[in-house]
Amino acid sequence: MSSKDWLEKDFYAVLGVDKAASADDIKKAYRKVARESHPDHNPGDAKAEERFKAASEAYNVLSDAGRRREYDEMRSLFGSGAFRRNARGGGQPGGMPFDVSDLFGGGAAGGGDRRFGGAGFQDLFSSIFSGGQAGGQAAPRGPARGRDVETEVALDFGDAVRGVTLPLTLRAPGVCDTCHGNGAKPGTQPRTCPVCHGAGVTTRNQGSFSFSEPCRNCQGVGTVVEEKCPECHGSGGVTKTRTMNVRFPAGVADGQRIRLAGRGEPGERGGPAGDLFVHVKVRPDELFGRTGDDLTLTVPVTFAEAVFGTDLRVPTLDGAVTLRVPPGTPSGRVLRARGKGVVRRDGQAGDLLVTLDVVVPSRLSDEARSALEAFAEQSPPAAREHLDARVRRVS
Repeated sequence: MSSKDWLEKDFYAVLGVDKAASADDIKKAYRKVARESHPDHNPGDAKAEERFKAASEAYNVLSDAGRRREYDEMRSLFGSGAFRRNARGGGQPGGMPFDVSDLFGGGAAGGGDRRFGGAGFQDLFSSIFSGGQAGGQAAPRGPARGRDVETEVALDFGDAVRGVTLPLTLRAPGVCDTCHGNGAKPGTQPRTCPVCHGAGVTTRNQGSFSFSEPCRNCQGVGTVVEEKCPECHGSGGVTKTRTMNVRFPAGVADGQRIRLAGRGEPGERGGPAGDLFVHVKVRPDELFGRTGDDLTLTVPVTFAEAVFGTDLRVPTLDGAVTLRVPPGTPSGRVLRARGKGVVRRDGQAGDLLVTLDVVVPSRLSDEARSALEAFAEQSPPAAREHLDARVRRVS
């Protein structure tokens, strides 16, 4: 992304948050927009795809504290008009007689801003005031790391507990396979820019000041493409669909973010690729729940089973186990099946926690009702003396 893009785009508005939004608010807003506009959920919807790309671009800047600070400072600086030439051609206060478009080489020969060659904000400002005296020279830009990419994947509950390898398809910027990123037509090569001689920057004098700016002729790349690649039209990058196999480790949790180093966008001018961050969404299971490394399960039992005890056969994610229900077990008692939970990184596993729910029948046969009445006459009353004492005090 070029610095000019930062001036023209309101990333806060893209995500629907205030400029003072916290990092958590920005993350929540991005996830909401990403879910609503993800291409997988909106096949063939060009507007949704553009919104998804815009949200990813905005989050890439606002989620990074350093980039967000630079973005805010730049928007504030240029939005105030401090660097904008007035109608008469004179400078604004501060004696800086140049326009924002001058800084970015707007309208210069050589085409628009290149995906893999545009000058960045930090490069620009480190070179504008080159020591405050004539003859200052900015160094050419070196390799730059590619941007990180984020996506979301939904896993079945069992796959998240056991671990699974799934194919993941992404649409993201990548290096053009036809020109291998140099932007030139196959069989040709970019030539060194005759204006900046490959430096990517030029120096201008303004009275007692001198400042450097990205070369207008080559857009800060240092080279000029005379015959553009027919695939990427000279940008060196294209939006590509790629599929990779991603291993989700056993025990991955809902909301967890997995980092895949070097699987993001390719770097500029031979720089390293960014990272891919996969946000995991775990679909709920109809039977099992999860608390940390333990799995949870609720099992109904009859009144007679709770009173007399029973051997209870219950399912696990990989089979079944038999648990002993002791006589006189109350409703809500938790039984533990050790080692039948989530496998941890050290190879040990959590437990399966089985909560017993004593079921009260809604209908009884005449024989069952008679037997229950006889039981009630013979059974001792419930221990409610502490409650009765409180009732007497408040009555």
